Amino acid sequence: MTVLIAGGGIAGLTLGLTLHQLGVPFRIFETTRKIRPLGVGINLQPNAVRELLDLGLGTELDRIGVRTRQIGFYSKHGLLIWEEPRGTWAGYAWPQYSVHRGHLQVLLHQTLIARAGPNCVVTGTRATGFRTGPDQATLLLDNGETIAGDLVIGADGIHSALRAQMYPQEGAPIWNGRVLWRATTEAEAFLGGGAMVMIGHDDLRIVAYPISDPDPETGCTTINWIAEKRFDPEIGWRREDWNRAADIRDFLPDFADWRFDWIDVPALVRSAAEVFEYPMVDRDPLPAWTEGRVSLMGDAAHPTYPVGSNGASQAIIDARMIGAALLTHGRTHAALAAYEDAVRPVTTAVGLANRGSGPDAILQRVEDLCGGRFEQIDDVIPRAELAAHAERYKSLAGFSIETLNAKPPIIPPAARTSDT
Repeated sequence: MTVLIAGGGIAGLTLGLTLHQLGVPFRIFETTRKIRPLGVGINLQPNAVRELLDLGLGTELDRIGVRTRQIGFYSKHGLLIWEEPRGTWAGYAWPQYSVHRGHLQVLLHQTLIARAGPNCVVTGTRATGFRTGPDQATLLLDNGETIAGDLVIGADGIHSALRAQMYPQEGAPIWNGRVLWRATTEAEAFLGGGAMVMIGHDDLRIVAYPISDPDPETGCTTINWIAEKRFDPEIGWRREDWNRAADIRDFLPDFADWRFDWIDVPALVRSAAEVFEYPMVDRDPLPAWTEGRVSLMGDAAHPTYPVGSNGASQAIIDARMIGAALLTHGRTHAALAAYEDAVRPVTTAVGLANRGSGPDAILQRVEDLCGGRFEQIDDVIPRAELAAHAERYKSLAGFSIETLNAKPPIIPPAARTSDT
């Protein structure tokens, strides 16, 4: 008997590494035939980085990512609203990283295969559902196989088949009217390097940050950027898809004047080799993730808007919390219930906050108060209020500096389950 994991993304692979660390047998079933470095940039908050370091991935993270030094929020006129240090520069005991999502997934996969052997990940096989009973759970696969195990974990993303079985009336993800265009561009680093910026307001926004160190010959770095535009949700949009090539003429004219002395947005967009488009979607929080010996994690459990750089980080935390619950309760329903009790209230609060009161909410507030033009930000919003807003989100999402630094590890060093 073993733990069966549907999905070989960041959530499922981190869970696999955690279970291997604890001596728990597992198998991962991934839809794609080959795990390749798809996607664009993501951020890993210090609470998640801590867990990856505990899994022995520190050297590799420095190889594939950039230690994020600061984040700044700017009006549509390029004026600084709020800036704060990040990672170790902010006083955390662990860094924050900006990385290519696909490179992180490949790293996790390669590390897992090296440690646990090639048979622990089955590719080209999609989970279609589950059965659960008092003593075991069964994962149903699209090739007709049924695999029995102690527990089944749905890490199969926002279109989770396991979630759909639990909530058959839920329907499609919810679109909020915004469309995102994402790409990477080779360009000179801005603001000294290692800086993440958010520019604009709710209707038009740019997010940008480096995900590689500067090339020693050209001095250029890989800049991950996201252009965001709001549409009327009633008009509908093409279905969400990470891999749809986009036409920059759909959004570039809206950013034509966004040229500042520290970043040229139109030039950044035009220089991208390929741009991908998808609508910003999430789902309503669920009343429960667990059914018998089956539970959900990552985007299958709590898909949220990409606000606050928290999605991938929370998936990693989910994996570690499942591992901690297995240490206490073994491979039982009680372990899944304990994991859900600890994590679901946090992700519910974050998901709702990301719909309007996340850290970027200050952008729209400044737009409403002064149209993004000001001499001193204190004349618009007191700095103490901006600092309090930033700290509220960190506390909500579980990476307040003092709390995280004082918190014991989720999984103690050298921990092993008693039933191995």
